[in-house]
Amino acid sequence: MGDSPPRLRCAGSASRSRGFAKLHAVDEWEVRVTDELLGWISELDSRSMTLVVDSIDRLADAGPSLGRPLVDRLAGSKIHNIKELRPGSAGSSEIRIIFVFDPWRSAILLVGGDKSGDWSGWYREAIPRAEQLYVEYVKEWEAEEGKS
Repeated sequence: MGDSPPRLRCAGSASRSRGFAKLHAVDEWEVRVTDELLGWISELDSRSMTLVVDSIDRLADAGPSLGRPLVDRLAGSKIHNIKELRPGSAGSSEIRIIFVFDPWRSAILLVGGDKSGDWSGWYREAIPRAEQLYVEYVKEWEAEEGKS
C-alpha cells in the first residue's frame, strides 16, 4: 500500500462548470467544491487530506443531519445557514471548511483553511470569501437553469 493521496469517493460521475467541481453520488447528497478549495486540499499533508476526504464523505452520506462535533453552524455571516466542517487535523492544525446547503439539495464546500493560531482572524477573512463564492455559485446555477 503506497502513499497515494486519498480521493473523494464518487459513485457516479464528476463534472465541472466555472469555478466549481460537481460530484454526483448515488443515494447521497451532491457535493460541489470550489476550485479554490480543491487546490487547498491538494496541498495538505497526507494525514490531514485523509481526514478531510473522510469528513466530506460523511457529509455526503448524512447531509444536513450531520452535526457536532463534525459540523457546526457559524455566526457572523449574511448567509443564515452557513456552516463549518470540522475534520480532525494532523499535528497542531485546526482545519475548517466553510460550506452551505443550497436550496437544490447540494452541499457547497466553499473555503478551507487552518485557523490554528488565528482563531477569530481566520473567520474574519474566510467568511466574506465564502459568501462571495456562494453568491457566484447561485448566479451560475440560476444562469444554467435560465432563471436569471
